[in-house]
Amino acid sequence: MSGGAGLQARTIFAPATAPGRAGVGIVRLSGPEAGSTASLLTGRPLPPPRSAALRLFSDPRDGEPLDRGLLLWMPGPATVTGEDVVELHHHGGRAVRAGLLAALAAVPGLRPAEPGEFTRRAFLNGRLDLTAAEAVADLVDADTRLQARQALRQLDGAFGQRCAVWRECLAAALALAEAEIDFGAEEGDVGESLLAPRLAELRGMAAGIAALLEEAPRGARLREGLCVAVVGAPNAGKSSLVNLLARREVAIVTEIAGTTRDVIEVELELDGLPVTLLDTAGLRESADPIEREGVARARRRAAEADLRLLVVDAREDAAAALEELGGDGEVLLVVNKRDLVPEGTPLPPGALAISCLGAQGIGRLEERLAGAARRLMGTGEGGGATRERHRLALAEAWGALDRFLAGHGRIELALAAEELRLAARALGRITGAVGVEEVLDRIFAGFCIGK
Repeated sequence: MSGGAGLQARTIFAPATAPGRAGVGIVRLSGPEAGSTASLLTGRPLPPPRSAALRLFSDPRDGEPLDRGLLLWMPGPATVTGEDVVELHHHGGRAVRAGLLAALAAVPGLRPAEPGEFTRRAFLNGRLDLTAAEAVADLVDADTRLQARQALRQLDGAFGQRCAVWRECLAAALALAEAEIDFGAEEGDVGESLLAPRLAELRGMAAGIAALLEEAPRGARLREGLCVAVVGAPNAGKSSLVNLLARREVAIVTEIAGTTRDVIEVELELDGLPVTLLDTAGLRESADPIEREGVARARRRAAEADLRLLVVDAREDAAAALEELGGDGEVLLVVNKRDLVPEGTPLPPGALAISCLGAQGIGRLEERLAGAARRLMGTGEGGGATRERHRLALAEAWGALDRFLAGHGRIELALAAEELRLAARALGRITGAVGVEEVLDRIFAGFCIGK
């Protein structure tokens, strides 16, 4: 096979498995010289396509044996990258891998792959669209079961295929509108008679895009993790609670008020959902400039969080604490040190009573947090918009389509047709069909080497 221009002009190679010791490691090659390089390393003809063959890998510079492993030969274009692909399955020691990589680097026409370059070639060769390419990165980065589910749904094309179908529908409607512009004056109202049956389909598309936009914040939160800021007065028990939820000592706990100065981030999983807890400085006025900065940071991070978990000492005024917290957004009120007040003391509406000292009520709190996370993030079944660029393009497409539908029959057809063109272009940017050159480097730079 012959490679394309630019990044595809040469054959690339990289480890496809994580660094460190392992039972098996894989080095992948992609490009026009992949097959000849495999023959060079083994001194034997290539095995039948898509079958594994045991081979001795040797350094072509001096014939030094490097390892005995499996060779897989997959000629393009029906491969992951759309090019000729070779995989060298070797023993997973550092020395073996280093020897193979050094030998490959010495072969003329080969070079190490850039981050995400294998997936980028798959996109450029039409093996997957841009949403699926992004899903590859999300699947690799997934820390929880539901994050992986969402990424896999997107990788399977649930989102990209819907955008592609909508774009085809818009292209068909645009063709009818342009026919009216070109021939309507001579042939009668061609565009109006042909576009009329399309209007219901376009309205349904607008509703579908609106539904995706409504769901987009949940998909983004599931991909990135729900941010929960643990806030409250000094010595309310915030750090103790964070340690209990994390099931390890991540924050310093002392009797001295104001111990926590900076924001401490802790990642955990609740019922398959990713949650980032922020342990923040106690909210109070202070003459200490360092503590004042900590309090300011706490307020900023709390304002940015998806959910604020307000911890209040059971002996203090919870209503005053809520008023002091202020701001918008959802708040879960947690009354700590419940063991220090008489049994039966009423709780504020919606509050949850706990005692960090005896870990009482922590299970109920975890259930409440998991419920809030499910409501704010979903379960990953939708496979819709998960990134800001998706949301912006969908909003642009919906706006153009809404203007077309609102102005149909009341504005000049040439202007209406331009709205259809804008909507189609916006949807095309989501899948990478049009105008994405400026974002490709940014998207693929976030991939690991070997993907």
